[in-house]
Amino acid sequence: MRGERGLTRFPSVPERLFSDDPGDAPKKVKGAFFSDYTGEFPMPRVLQSPAEASGGTAADDDAATSDKPSRRAAGPAPAWLRTGRPALHELTRNRRHALMALGGGAVALGALGTGAAAMFGPVSADPDDFVKTGSGGGNVSPREAGSFSNRDSSYTSGQGDLNDLGASGTADTPSQAAVAAMRATPRFPTPLNRDPVLHLLRRATFGPTTADIAAVKQMGIDAWIDQQLEPDKIADPLADAALKAVPTATMTTADIRSSVKDGDNKPMYELTRAVLARQMWSSRQLFEVMVDFWNNHLNVTSPFDGGWDVRGPYDVGVIRKHALGKFSDMLIASARDPAMMRYLDNTSSDKRNVNENYGRELLELHTVGIDGGYNEKDVRNSAYLMTGRTATRDGTFKYDQNKHWTGAVKVLGFQHANKSAKDGLAVGDAYLLYLATHPSTARYVARKLCVRFVCDTPPQGLVDRLAKTYQESGSAIGPVLKVLFRSLEFWIATGLKTRRPLENFVATARVVGTTPGADTANALEDMYNFTNKLGQPPLGWGPPDGYPDVATAWSSAAGMLETWNAHRAFMQQQWKGLNNPKADTLVTQPAATLGTYLDVLSNRLIFQPMQQNEKDALIKFMGAKADTRITDNNLGGKLPLLAPLILDSVYHALR
Repeated sequence: MRGERGLTRFPSVPERLFSDDPGDAPKKVKGAFFSDYTGEFPMPRVLQSPAEASGGTAADDDAATSDKPSRRAAGPAPAWLRTGRPALHELTRNRRHALMALGGGAVALGALGTGAAAMFGPVSADPDDFVKTGSGGGNVSPREAGSFSNRDSSYTSGQGDLNDLGASGTADTPSQAAVAAMRATPRFPTPLNRDPVLHLLRRATFGPTTADIAAVKQMGIDAWIDQQLEPDKIADPLADAALKAVPTATMTTADIRSSVKDGDNKPMYELTRAVLARQMWSSRQLFEVMVDFWNNHLNVTSPFDGGWDVRGPYDVGVIRKHALGKFSDMLIASARDPAMMRYLDNTSSDKRNVNENYGRELLELHTVGIDGGYNEKDVRNSAYLMTGRTATRDGTFKYDQNKHWTGAVKVLGFQHANKSAKDGLAVGDAYLLYLATHPSTARYVARKLCVRFVCDTPPQGLVDRLAKTYQESGSAIGPVLKVLFRSLEFWIATGLKTRRPLENFVATARVVGTTPGADTANALEDMYNFTNKLGQPPLGWGPPDGYPDVATAWSSAAGMLETWNAHRAFMQQQWKGLNNPKADTLVTQPAATLGTYLDVLSNRLIFQPMQQNEKDALIKFMGAKADTRITDNNLGGKLPLLAPLILDSVYHALR
């Protein structure tokens, strides 16, 4: 994966990813490798001596020049490492300590990504091996070189696949699967209410609302899912109203170029506001969840240098158009889109000077993944196949046959003579279709969907089931989601996902009932600026791999505090220009005592009562007793301080 782009293309990296790094970390160590390594985690292959990488010692370096890659078998993870996220977070922290011990050189090496892992993997006796067809560094796959399957796996590698959640298999309908899962005992207890309606809305929307709960109960689970899978048939009045505040977000490139000055990033910023608006207010919630999923999978950061006139149309014509369609269509569309060409530098790739960025990301991030087994020769040939695809100055896609590299190519199982430059676009499309329907792509996409909808380390059986459906349907996503919702693993996984900062922010807006108002444009700008403080602005992840989707990546005290501040901003009506319900309108049922009042308020905000010890803490905060009589729904002005404490709880943090 590509290490860096221009500095102006990257917003700040979320502080939570580095908040536990010690400020007094050692900058140097003696010796060529880790002199103070404690053995607390497996040393990355790229940082081992050649002999150590093949199971020997540093003293065996001279003998470690075998022309075959050596892979040392790994034993089972120790018990403490398998216990879950807290131990894994410690593992991640120790890894950072070790990298800092190497100093700047390690950081630079780490930034080279999987290409460096492959290139610096096994050592060959032939110095020219990189350009030959033997078994040297250029022909070693990132998987053989020791790379993680994907970025999120680097956070969850110590947990393994949770192959037993307490129930598995498929039912004929989602509702039948939900009933079967309710009869089973979850292997991992959760503090959340296991009501299937709530669970579905926590996963298939950006957060339950009272209106959504009523709709699912009225329609039934099966009918609600079927309706959500046909978003074009769902009226969307609130989102449509909000989008009027960000008109360039849905414009074509031509309209953008005639509406703003050249290079003006306003359309990209309005797109990020539109993402917020749709996630908070759209009635097509499952569709928006999938749009978010694909925007991370085929990530094109917004804003990015050169994207002013093309990033919005990419969202409309690639992501949103195909979000519930076939992935093969989406992939081919992305490879003919000027935003992707500019973002991954394919505009600077031609037959004389091939840029490998896009060719590499096609394999590593967009399709087969590292477990697909590709090597550096495959990356090079992938880049050859994509030469000629570029973007014009007026923001349109163009295939320039004069820039296309010709000659025989082979990537994994795809081979083509590639003799004619004029046929290069069609050859590239055939290659993309091959990648989109490859078994490794099926597994890669299926696993990411399971991580999104089920848990951070999903059961392999569920992944295989979804991958099989993906292949049988020709990469159609709708059938895959239908199997997912008919799977018992989905319904028994209550509470096994943690809301990321943006998800928590949006879920708060939805449950409180904030809606578009008199100055939605300025309010959305204020909200966007707040998500920057959270570390997760919409579409704001700079590298091409999209935002992390596992809890450990977002663990930090600073991130938690900002999330809590967001709860107070909503409950204390800080978003000027929107319709912000007053806190005292949340409790519509009569409550005679404070204890009863807290139950009603909890059911309104987190859809379940809190534990008695948690209620006792809130009552103590109020300076009252459980049987204190309620005469004022606003609790004497204390409700805007009390309600956020309920949203601060684990019940709102998990989904």
